[in-house]
Amino acid sequence: MREALEKIRSEALAAIAAAQESAALESLRVRYSGKKGELTGILKMMGKLSAEERPKMGQLANDVRTALEAAFTARAAELADRALAAQLKSEAVDVTVPAAPISVGHQHPLTIVINEVCTIFEAMGFETVEGPEVEYDYYNFEALNTPPNHPARDTQDTFYFSDNMLLRTQTSSVQVRTMEHRKPPIRVIAPGRVYRSDAVDATHSPLFHQIEGLLVDEGVTMADLKGALDVFAKGMFGARTATRFRPHHFPFTEPSAEMDVSCFACGGEGCRLCKGEGWIEILGCGMVHPNVLRGCSIDPEKYSGFAFGLGVERVALLRYKIDDMRLVYENDERFLRQF
Repeated sequence: MREALEKIRSEALAAIAAAQESAALESLRVRYSGKKGELTGILKMMGKLSAEERPKMGQLANDVRTALEAAFTARAAELADRALAAQLKSEAVDVTVPAAPISVGHQHPLTIVINEVCTIFEAMGFETVEGPEVEYDYYNFEALNTPPNHPARDTQDTFYFSDNMLLRTQTSSVQVRTMEHRKPPIRVIAPGRVYRSDAVDATHSPLFHQIEGLLVDEGVTMADLKGALDVFAKGMFGARTATRFRPHHFPFTEPSAEMDVSCFACGGEGCRLCKGEGWIEILGCGMVHPNVLRGCSIDPEKYSGFAFGLGVERVALLRYKIDDMRLVYENDERFLRQF
């Protein structure tokens, strides 16, 4: 038995030292120290020895088992260290290599137009304000002199949550909220998203953007409105841009008008963009209706004001010669890189 134990020790230690992988080392452990291993088999024969031989063989067997366990542990640590070193080497990063270029985005064409419009009016003393997109019927219609039987309240045109709550159809609601909490003089513009039940096509969308403007003070006249919008048109479309006003009707302004600008593509001579007319409709405007002022606790005998509203998408499509509104919502990088 002594010879067998010594043979196991020498063979096992040599095999352990030669093992190059953790899997091979585990196989050796099972072979020599497992439940059916060679060393375990010899230990099971200890009961057949005489009383004199048993202590000596038992001590030798324990020494062999201890030596093998120590060898297994040491070799396993060596192989683990080697594997970690190999992994670190294979995953090493050369910090001196130039980094991959980062793709930097830019402003969306609608954002460009909104910012430019706001900048023009801010230069004239207007303040940019915002309001909720989920709005009460009162602010969206009633306070704007739009009675319950008005066609604009048709459920086919407006997204209602309830009889009293809806997605705003215009940013004019921000004007009412502003007048409720401020005393004249008031000079604000309100950009934001609005919603109407329109089918999606080249010129319509259920979601689009508006910019509304409001000025309330003593002695404000239609001439002030025309002067402010003329400054806007020249700042937005060029210094040679002309403007004209056509009579119109809005419930919340009186008198009301549609404003056209001379075609910035042909200079008013007539082209495909302006459909040969030389003019392009750009926004609606008018003097704030006395009922609207009165509803916001502003005395219409003392104060007057003007308001206007323009569609951001319309300006962007005209300015950048885009023929389909859907393009500005699809987030196609090939399209957006042009701007």
